[in-house]
Amino acid sequence: MDCDCSVYGNGQSNAILFSILSRGESTPKRVPQTCHCEKRRTVCLKTPGETCQAASDVLVKTVHFMKSLPAFQQLPPKDQLSLLQNCWAPLFILGLAQDRVRFEVHDSPAPSMLKRILLNSRETPSSDPEQPTLAGVQTLKACLKKFWSLDLSPKEYAYLKGTVIFNPDVPGLKASLFIEGLQYEAQHALKEVLVPLHPEDRGRFARILLTASALKTIPPSLITELFFRPVIGQADLLDLLIDMLFSR
Repeated sequence: MDCDCSVYGNGQSNAILFSILSRGESTPKRVPQTCHCEKRRTVCLKTPGETCQAASDVLVKTVHFMKSLPAFQQLPPKDQLSLLQNCWAPLFILGLAQDRVRFEVHDSPAPSMLKRILLNSRETPSSDPEQPTLAGVQTLKACLKKFWSLDLSPKEYAYLKGTVIFNPDVPGLKASLFIEGLQYEAQHALKEVLVPLHPEDRGRFARILLTASALKTIPPSLITELFFRPVIGQADLLDLLIDMLFSR
C-alpha cells in the first residue's frame, strides 16, 4: 500500500534560498519532506557505539557456533557457504534473543533543505530501500519479545540453532539428504531436552518452532544496515562472514 503521508512541502519555506538556487526555472520544485508513516519512516540506533559492539559480539559468537559443529565442518565448502548465506541472519537474531540485547532507535537525520535542492532530489529520504524502517525494526523487536517470553534455556537455543543451520531446502546443496538428517536430529534433540525441563508443557515444542518461523520475516538487509553499516561502512558483510567462517 502506498504511503498516505504528504511528502511535499508547500514550497514557501526558505523561499529566498529556494528562489536563488532555482533561478531561471519556470516552475519551482517542490521540496520533499520526511515521511512519517511506519512503512517508510527510516530510523537508526540511538546508541550506535554500545549497540553495534553488542551486535558484533553476537555475530562473532554466531560464526564460532557454526564452526564448532563437527557435522557442519564435514560438509562440502560450497554447502557450508550456502548454509551461511541462508542462516546467518536468523542465527544472529537468535543470538540477540539469547544475550537479551536491547536497543532503541530514533528517526534518521534528514538531509538539509540546501542539500536536497542541490541534489535535485524528488524522492523522500525514507524511500531508500537500504535504510532500516520503523516497521522493520518493530517486526524485529516483536520477534525478540516472543523468544524472551519463551525463556529458552541454553540447550534449547543450541538445538534450535541447529534446526536453523541445517536447512535442506537451501538451493544448490550437494549434501541435501545428509543435511536433512542433521536437521531432523536437531529437532529430535530439541524435543527430547524439553521433557526434563518442561514436563508439563506438551505444547512448548510446537510454540518454539512457530516462534522460530518468524525469523524468516526479517530480511538480512535490515540487520546489516541497522547494526553493522555504521561499523563496516561500504564493505560487504557477507564477505566478512565468509572470511570469519573459513579462517583457521
